[in-house]
Amino acid sequence: MNGGSPRYNPLESMNRRFDAAVEVLGLDHQFANVLRVPDKVVMANIPVTMDNGNIQVFEAYRVVHSDHLGPSKGGIRYSMDVNLDEVKALAAWMTWKCAIVNIPYGGAKGGIKCDPRTMSKGELERLTRAYTVAMKDVFGPEQDIPAPDMGTGQQEMAWIVDEYSKIKGQNAWAVVTGKPIVLGGSLGRVEATGRGVMVSTRSALAKMGLKPTEVTCAVQGFGNVGSISAKLIAQMGVKIVAISDVSGGYYDSNGIDVEAAIAFVANSSKRTLEGFTCERNISNEELLELDVTVLVPAAMEDQITPENAHNIKAKLIVEGANGPTTAEADKILDDKGILVVPDILANAGGVTVSYFEWVQNRLGYYWTEERVNRRADRAMKMAFDNIYNSSSKYGVNMRLAAYIVALDKVSSVLKLRGSF
Repeated sequence: MNGGSPRYNPLESMNRRFDAAVEVLGLDHQFANVLRVPDKVVMANIPVTMDNGNIQVFEAYRVVHSDHLGPSKGGIRYSMDVNLDEVKALAAWMTWKCAIVNIPYGGAKGGIKCDPRTMSKGELERLTRAYTVAMKDVFGPEQDIPAPDMGTGQQEMAWIVDEYSKIKGQNAWAVVTGKPIVLGGSLGRVEATGRGVMVSTRSALAKMGLKPTEVTCAVQGFGNVGSISAKLIAQMGVKIVAISDVSGGYYDSNGIDVEAAIAFVANSSKRTLEGFTCERNISNEELLELDVTVLVPAAMEDQITPENAHNIKAKLIVEGANGPTTAEADKILDDKGILVVPDILANAGGVTVSYFEWVQNRLGYYWTEERVNRRADRAMKMAFDNIYNSSSKYGVNMRLAAYIVALDKVSSVLKLRGSF
């Protein structure tokens, strides 16, 4: 979605922010390096028989960044853009994210280089089951717990549960989260990441002294996170004036009917916004530069870069996607006085409710959606307030404050455990 912009390396962005937090905390650099590098990197080449009888080999990864706070946790993405540095960065972000919302997980991430949109259901099932077999010694309810990510969903998680359970000879519901409800999934999980974005937006607007009914918002990305974020932010009274997906951007100065847009996508053969009626069509790049109060980048990494950061007009950015802002763009946004709620805080609602799902699986006792949402909202609000206060305490932006809080927690645990 970033058009002709150069491809940035998310691992480099993560490391630059990590280094800045290390300096503020005064951590020993050798000790910090233990926190920086992943504990485990597993790569596999997975052969799959395609529907036409040909055998295709898929490049697959699972990176366990840390298990110092508990079992490692992180999604599995299916995308042609998957590469090792990206997976390493995403795994590290999961470590910091879990520390920020105070749940007993470390961070991990998985990925397979494929285009799920061109694959049949049978091909995706064979690939997912083969990936599970390849990672059978990595995955486990007490070791490493996958979840959906870009290009994957409840069905892929169901296949993983089934294949892993066959390997272990018993049902292992807690080996993944983001499952269908009938297989031990949690109520509220599908909406959890978008709900966390809404809570972060609401909290930030309150700190800024802005009433939701007096602000406008643009949301880039209309997948699970973007669409639900837009719906819940609109329910706060905020006017959503622009949305976008792979088909482009859609602008309406009078406000977009988000519920209608969601219904349009659900009924579209392409599952996109293509053809959605609006005041005017815009590009994804134009959406980022709209004169709105709130901008929610909820698409992919590296959308706000040095090439366009100077043109951002929003007063508040709430990062629904992982890594939508490059490290080089951070200072530009700071200089412009834009408040940025970073990804490792704003989109942590998903992993929070994933933790709730894991707890429910282990207890064999399931909560109401109201209880899940209430607990998730409380966890997100507490995390936001902690990061906001730390930002003031250290005199840094919220992104650096989030890294400081996360590193301080993980480093304290590591020192107490005396692992080396």
